[in-house]
Amino acid sequence: MHDARALIDLGTEAVRKLARRGYSLDLSSLEELQSRRVQSIRSAEEMRAEAKRVAKEVQRTAKEGGDISDLKEHARKLKEQIREVEADQEVIQKELDEFLLGIPNLPLEETPDGNSEEFATEIRKVGIPQAFSFSPKDHVDLGEALGIFDFARATKLSGPRFTVTRGVGAELERALASLFLAIHTRRHGYVEHGVPFLVTPATMTGTGQLPKFEEDLFKTGVADRPLYLIPTAEVPLTNLYADEIIPAKELPLALTAHTPCFRSEAGSYGRDTRGVLRQHQFAKVEMVRLCAAEDSQKELDAMVGHAEACLKELGLAYRVILLPAGDMGFSAQMTYDIEVWLPSQDTYREVSSVSDCGTFQARRANIRTRDADGKTTPVATLNGSGLPIGRTLAALLEQNQQEDGSIVLPEALTPYLGYRRISADGTPQE
Repeated sequence: MHDARALIDLGTEAVRKLARRGYSLDLSSLEELQSRRVQSIRSAEEMRAEAKRVAKEVQRTAKEGGDISDLKEHARKLKEQIREVEADQEVIQKELDEFLLGIPNLPLEETPDGNSEEFATEIRKVGIPQAFSFSPKDHVDLGEALGIFDFARATKLSGPRFTVTRGVGAELERALASLFLAIHTRRHGYVEHGVPFLVTPATMTGTGQLPKFEEDLFKTGVADRPLYLIPTAEVPLTNLYADEIIPAKELPLALTAHTPCFRSEAGSYGRDTRGVLRQHQFAKVEMVRLCAAEDSQKELDAMVGHAEACLKELGLAYRVILLPAGDMGFSAQMTYDIEVWLPSQDTYREVSSVSDCGTFQARRANIRTRDADGKTTPVATLNGSGLPIGRTLAALLEQNQQEDGSIVLPEALTPYLGYRRISADGTPQE
């Protein structure tokens, strides 16, 4: 969430920056709300000061034996007025908070203009997409032929956009998650966490999913206790430190978790409905870092490298792009997408987004650090996929398919599987 005063101080510059995201900032409404809030606070302070003065006057007059009835009546009216002003102040603060909660993060100037991936800047390509001597199948046909995907039974259980994996498919999911976690914890210094998959509205608000994107979430609850299924482990991992002050010497913090993710994908029906690319439930290894605000860009570069390390370990061809301002997530000020090559589509498709959120989420969740002078300031938060299991598995199958329908797996998975090849009938072979 933004600091209202900071946005007002930026003025038309804030309007310009947010316009790059497709958001129209009503600066005059913001200024009016902030002015009303300041005036309400000032009125309350003046009345409290007057109440203290009257209280002292009552004591002095009583000691002197004077009549205090008028003074007591004045004090009573002041208390009523203070209560009214404080109640009005709460209403104004709520209005201001609701206004600010709907404003996305300010994009950094380094982000390109534009509102879709076609305006993204390609940073680098890694690996050469292989040329097949046969027509490559997509991951759906491969998976069903191998007997490792069962979309029909998943639909019977839960409806469309769910997947059942079985046999070698389930083993591959587990192996990929284990490999990614090992890479992040042993090489990159992340601390693995097991986190709840159901979180409170306040937790969702802290990372920016609420209130604006409620339609994208799955909601449940017990009695009058609302809970949301997490859309990504970024939500609980970041909010672990909500309302806390992290000692500067402990920064940066590096956290990771392997969790299911739940997304309604509201408004996306008709897109990527085939296979595992866009599911209501999918598994992902998530990376989160908390650092000093001035270090966020350095940490962002590091995190992109951490996600890339997983793809390099699997030998998959991919590219890195810098998203334009209008195509980033609500909380991000800069985002790199990593896209993996899908032979069946003859194109690169997003497999990881790594975002620098600056202090935006930390202000919402009240996550701070204390500098050498004792002053508390918001930390910066960063998050990224490292990696989603289903999308990575799709690319793994497609890029490693053989003409006879078998799959040759990368050596990095052997310690977790015990075999390097899957025959065309889905049987593992050493």
